[in-house]
Amino acid sequence: MKKYTPFLALLCLTSFYACDNFLELEPHSQGIAIENSDADSIYFKSASELESALAGAYGDFKNEYFQLDYFVNGDAQSDDAYAGGDNPDNFQIDDYQLDAVNRNVSRDWAYLYSTIGKVNNIINNARAVNDPELTPARLEEIIGEASFIRAFMYFQLVQLWGDVPLQLKEVTTISAEKLDEIYAQIFPARSPKEEVYTQIIADLETALPRVRATAPHKGFATTGAVNAVLAKVYAAQEPHDWAKVNQYCDAVISGGYALLPEFDQLWDNAMKNSAESIFEINYSGGSTDGNWGVNIFRGVDWKKFNLPSNDLIAAFDAENDLIRKNASIIFEDVSGLWSDPHYPQTHYPFINKWRNFGGDGAQNYIFIRLADILLLKAEALNESGDVNGAAAIVNQIRERVNLNPTTANSQAAMRLAIEKERRLELAYEGVRWYDLKRTGRAIEVMSATKGADGNPIGYALTTERLLWPIPQAELDKNANLTQNAGY
Repeated sequence: MKKYTPFLALLCLTSFYACDNFLELEPHSQGIAIENSDADSIYFKSASELESALAGAYGDFKNEYFQLDYFVNGDAQSDDAYAGGDNPDNFQIDDYQLDAVNRNVSRDWAYLYSTIGKVNNIINNARAVNDPELTPARLEEIIGEASFIRAFMYFQLVQLWGDVPLQLKEVTTISAEKLDEIYAQIFPARSPKEEVYTQIIADLETALPRVRATAPHKGFATTGAVNAVLAKVYAAQEPHDWAKVNQYCDAVISGGYALLPEFDQLWDNAMKNSAESIFEINYSGGSTDGNWGVNIFRGVDWKKFNLPSNDLIAAFDAENDLIRKNASIIFEDVSGLWSDPHYPQTHYPFINKWRNFGGDGAQNYIFIRLADILLLKAEALNESGDVNGAAAIVNQIRERVNLNPTTANSQAAMRLAIEKERRLELAYEGVRWYDLKRTGRAIEVMSATKGADGNPIGYALTTERLLWPIPQAELDKNANLTQNAGY
């Protein structure tokens, strides 16, 4: 595919627009806002404008990435779900046959960088707001919340693509004198994933002392949410820092959260923003604030995405884990509606955790909860040699669903026990694929994944396919971008 030369494009920009003209250019791939500072150097003129910008960034947690693709990427890419539905782009994700023109790949890149562009504007311009309505305390909170959002988005990017461009500033002026600087900002190269993780941690460390301890609901950045993401980041980056994982897990655990008495209470929609929830996207329902994503995963009006896998169902059955199985998966009769090679029409499974489908759309999504962090702490303890401490936490999780204590009594056995417990506890919450990747188990596990007949399905997962391709559209626009190996 042909590429145009970014240098020529930049020269066109600098020659076409006079320096005293206002220019706003927002490439969707990077979310960069470009404006002429001679026109007006104040980006936000009031506290209300700044608050609106932050609300817009939070609103992106309700876009297509987080309503749908977050779960396709985390579950259909793993052994917990088949792609389901009839979308060829999702089939490519499920079968590790992605290419650089896959529409999910392109849109997810664009969604994440668009949000990063929004919070960059907040982080870089909030301190210039001169409005008595903006108190110093609230200013710091806003910067902290925006930093959390940026870290959250980059954590998605680095896990999917590895090395990605670090976009931290918006271009404010275009001039020949600043050509080199502008060029690097508009057409950035990929930063090594180690640098991306360093920036994620820096943003979370900026957020931690600034965000509130509690908020009106769990959809805001709080100290608990920041600590939880820090624990996840230190567990995901290489090398893993288990001491840091343990530190931030402890900070969450001591933050007033508690497991709900019954597992199903998490999903019955009667206890939203519960004591177990740490970060939860809230929907009020209706045409303006309805969660349409749940309709993609359950219902008999058309064939749904993220079809529960035979392998996961077998894992529930092998553990006699009826409570979590029934809360996570429901079987219905779809006779005469559609057929599928994985299941008979009379006993067809759907995801059951997101239950408010086909209604008003007032279904919240829980992105982080205490059980996840407890099991992450168990992993940190086990990797540090405290097998008994890890077992105590695993047994706490198992006790809630009436299962016997784990029999794992060595570090190696405990690794597998924690992996299994996370799978059964967190099924369809978008984490399984990333768990398999960060533990180095993805290829082994996916190669052994079994179908309805009890035989391996034959997934052709390779090391190169652990990362996604850089979207071709981005390569065409930016000659400084390079493609991931194998694409």
